[in-house]
This record gives sequence, structure tokens and C-alpha cells, in this order.
Amino acid sequence: MMKEIKNWEEIIEIRKRLRNEKKKVVFTNGVFDILHSGHVDYLTKSKDLGDILIVGMNSDKSVKNIKGAKRPIVDQENRAIIVASLKPVDFVVLFDEDTPAKLVDAIIPDVLVKGADWTLDKIEGRETVIKNGGEVKNIKFVNEQSTSKIIQKILSLYNESN
Repeated sequence: MMKEIKNWEEIIEIRKRLRNEKKKVVFTNGVFDILHSGHVDYLTKSKDLGDILIVGMNSDKSVKNIKGAKRPIVDQENRAIIVASLKPVDFVVLFDEDTPAKLVDAIIPDVLVKGADWTLDKIEGRETVIKNGGEVKNIKFVNEQSTSKIIQKILSLYNESN
């Protein structure tokens, strides 16, 4: 199966086909602004929970709403290309809302995953997944990587050199 960036209509049709093929679909989401090893570990562990990994990615509009006017650093097209090229990722789909709840409702994955910084009761879309017989899980982070920390380090190094 080819890794691809899909729109909502395409991903819903793909999900229907995968359900008929009895494939276990895992869904996670995020900004994935400046990719780091924590992202790769998290996506690899997410993929290990099923057959197909769909990544919902916050659009530029969504990122600005939740992270502020200076983000994202990397635009949505480039973020999507990078994440879609990662080995564990099968599909990437963008969403404009602040949370992926509507997308989760449309896809109805078998497994919904977020990082361990999210308690299960705070994971958007959990009701839909559980109501349809799926699982909601969180994955422990293995390192202290974050895009915000990388940005702070770059700014610190820049300020030291000027």
C-alpha cells in the first residue's frame, strides 16, 4: 500500500475499504512541526498497534489557533510530505479544527492513540472509538524531545551569536 497524503473524502473511502479487508486501523494526530526522534518513536509505537497508521495533521490554520501566530515553522504541505515519508505512516490527512474529533468521528479507527501527556479521558474522539468497539491508548515518551525545546535552543544559539 502506498503512503499518501489524502483529503477527508479519500481517507473515508480508504477506511471503508480497510474495514472490509479486516485491517486494524490506528489513528493519531499532531502538529509535527519540526520533526525529531520523539515523533519517530511515537509513530513507530503507534503503528505497532495495528495494520495501518493514519496520521491526522493540524493544518497551518489549526496550528496558528493552538500554538500562536508564529507557528508553524514548517508549512502544512512540507510537514505532510515529511510525515508521510516515514516508514510507519501509511496515510496523512490534514484537519483545520483545533482538535481531530470530527476527523475521528468520520474515520472511526480501531485504535486511537495519543502521547502519555494526554490522559485517556482528555483524548478527543474517544467516545466514538469506544462506542464502536475500538481502543483508546496513550504512548509513553522515551525522551524529552519537543519542537518547542528545539525552537528555544535555536533562539538561544542565535541570540548568543549576535
